[in-house]
Amino acid sequence: MKAMNQYADSADAPTFDAPQIVRRTRRRRTVGLAAVATALILAGGGTALATSAAGGSSHPTDTGTAAKSDATVMLYGDDPTIPIDFAGWSLEAAKSYLAKTQTKLGTVSKGTAPGCKPGSVIGVSPHAPKIVHNGDTVSFTLCAGG
Repeated sequence: MKAMNQYADSADAPTFDAPQIVRRTRRRRTVGLAAVATALILAGGGTALATSAAGGSSHPTDTGTAAKSDATVMLYGDDPTIPIDFAGWSLEAAKSYLAKTQTKLGTVSKGTAPGCKPGSVIGVSPHAPKIVHNGDTVSFTLCAGG
């Protein structure tokens, strides 16, 4: 019995490297989130998310001349909502985006705004703070000429 106690007392206590454990946990969480996001994008469920997260690479989001306001921002989705700023987009680009989000095109009217590019979006209805869901109708106001 004495020999067993000496053996038990002679063993070193295990050491834990807490910072390494935290890094490993964060890395696993990041990889897991990336895998889920990739699966959503590949399945097509994250199309709106990917388009807005990438800065809308196929759609211009800032014309540099038109004033930014909530009048051109559409909030899409449920939780979380995704803000899409249509300022300066062409009607074709806006229609393409509506097809991706399964929303319908409503009326298209002409309007004026200082410094806008003719044919570009200067207004969207409904706009922020109202939220647009699948199947809703979205109307646009295009620049008639500045």
